Amino acid sequence: MLAKLVIALLSPLGTALVLGVVAMVLVASRRRRLAVATGMLALAWLWIWSTPIVSDHARAALENAYPPVAVNQLPSAQAIVVLGGAIAPAGAGRTFPDLNSAADRVWHGARLFHAAKAPVVLLSGGSDPALSATSEAEAMRVLLRDLGIPDEAILLETRSRNTRENARFSAALLRVRGINEILLVTSALHMVRARARFEAEGLTVHPAATDYEAGAARSDMRWLPSAAALDGSGRAIKEWVGQLFLQLQAGRQ
Repeated sequence: MLAKLVIALLSPLGTALVLGVVAMVLVASRRRRLAVATGMLALAWLWIWSTPIVSDHARAALENAYPPVAVNQLPSAQAIVVLGGAIAPAGAGRTFPDLNSAADRVWHGARLFHAAKAPVVLLSGGSDPALSATSEAEAMRVLLRDLGIPDEAILLETRSRNTRENARFSAALLRVRGINEILLVTSALHMVRARARFEAEGLTVHPAATDYEAGAARSDMRWLPSAAALDGSGRAIKEWVGQLFLQLQAGRQ
């Protein structure tokens, strides 16, 4: 909960809103010059993180830790673990699962399986039962079936709601089966934090990153703000904050 609050406050939109509130308080306190300066800082902060060039570089700083690797160059392992975040399960007005921009994760997991990199694919992801008809893991299984992976090769972890739980609950399922070496599939932006979580559970992790985003902003419009760039910047900051909390937790152990 604390991490989520910090992420919300440090996100570009959250920080801009906090500065905006401070500016209004300063206006009420008749400190108009300082209020104007704070308001301008809020707008400038929001504009900077909304530009594709800044968002692109922020995401690249994370993704460059795990550059793309061809499937045939990845090692074999005992299992492939695919993290949720790629599919919204049916429910809340949706008849079918909805693929989002991170659906590359499921496709990449299928590619690894068909390349005989591991005999088992574990799908990790729960959901809010009030909003979804199934867990995300079950929704991903539907797509894997369509991609030619048999049910007997699929394991489901349906309880997790965040990366820490992905690792904890997946590791428990794998240990029961004597599995301690995995190919971990998640978005490149998320891989640093995800790998650390799974290694903390005692697993040997071979990163199989996918869903690369950085490098798309290459036009003269890179300095014009966009909602997509703001979203990308927010997700990059979320990863940095998550890594900071990991380091703080490791320091206390």
